[in-house]
Amino acid sequence: MKSLSKAANAVHLTQSALTQGIKKLEDELNQPLFVRSHSGMTPTPSGLFFLNRVERAFEYLDEFSRIIFNSRNKQDGFNRSVTSKQLEALINLVQMKSYTAAANKLNLSQPTLHRSIKDLEQLCQKELAVRSPTGIEPTWTANLLNRFAKLFFSELRQGIYEMREFNGQMDGSLKVGSLPLARSAIVPLSIIALNNEFPDAQLSIIDGPYQEQLANLLHGEIDIIVGALRIPVQHSDIEQIPLFKDQLCIVVNAQHPLASRQTISTKELQQLEWVAPNKSTPAWQVFSSIFVSRGLPPPNHVIECSSQVAVRGILLNSSRAALLPAKQVEVEVQSGILAICPMTLPDTDRSIGLTIRKDWQPTQMQSRFLTIIKNHTRTLQSS
Repeated sequence: MKSLSKAANAVHLTQSALTQGIKKLEDELNQPLFVRSHSGMTPTPSGLFFLNRVERAFEYLDEFSRIIFNSRNKQDGFNRSVTSKQLEALINLVQMKSYTAAANKLNLSQPTLHRSIKDLEQLCQKELAVRSPTGIEPTWTANLLNRFAKLFFSELRQGIYEMREFNGQMDGSLKVGSLPLARSAIVPLSIIALNNEFPDAQLSIIDGPYQEQLANLLHGEIDIIVGALRIPVQHSDIEQIPLFKDQLCIVVNAQHPLASRQTISTKELQQLEWVAPNKSTPAWQVFSSIFVSRGLPPPNHVIECSSQVAVRGILLNSSRAALLPAKQVEVEVQSGILAICPMTLPDTDRSIGLTIRKDWQPTQMQSRFLTIIKNHTRTLQSS
């Protein structure tokens, strides 16, 4: 509107209330958002950056309302009326599955939390929470709003970090989900390099199975996942960026008869006792295809294990074999406790890379991490 009076009328506030709101926001961000002149108010460069984040944040709420309501009037009504306190109440109720626990976490009385959820249900025109024998269960609508609400707050946090970058304060946040191969070298080395450049940054490495990390990524609780890419892509809202191809090797105890064998038949491989990847992983697909492509069923005597520490323990204390990336057991092989069989297995390549949300817009510090990790993977592959 380029005018306080016009903008105040558009959002049904007094001009003084709008002026106070803008002033408070500028004070909190420590950045001027507007240039004031006789011809009106125009956004500063930092104001345009923050406006972009605010618009992106509200687009998540708009996306939710478009899914829930079939009329634009209802969508606009929800978008105008929903409050941050209602969204925070829902996020915590979905997480805690208990009114008492959620109220305690938010430092609210239980009736106040109940009222926030009831008001939100009226806005959504849908039930959000139902009682079950194990506590409170969120409905489909609640889970959907929970996701978009988390993305809404995540986008606003990104905007605040960008404003701090404008002020020279590089203390933003980066949360990296790390899958097994990436944990040993790629992610740690990249995080160390980033920390050397931005010592005040809040850096987190998050462990866990892929599906859990994917859910966190889709909810804005993780920024990037590093590791084996999934084919086909697991969700329409994510993008996968390949970095390199990784070949799997047969890994055994250093005293195992296979440790020095140059060749072994597929039949012999099938008869081995294995520690195999979880069936939901790309590594399992590679493991299974070794046998299936040769007309044999996968082995029966298999222990499924996705924990690198547990796999190491099993290999050290048994005659089992595992299919692993050489880089993942580099330390154990160098110390002489595990061995990589000299024979190579064709068709055991996996694509390793980055998984991000399609609409993710990194801050300056987060963009630098992307550059660093790409450089590190090129260095590690050439070494």
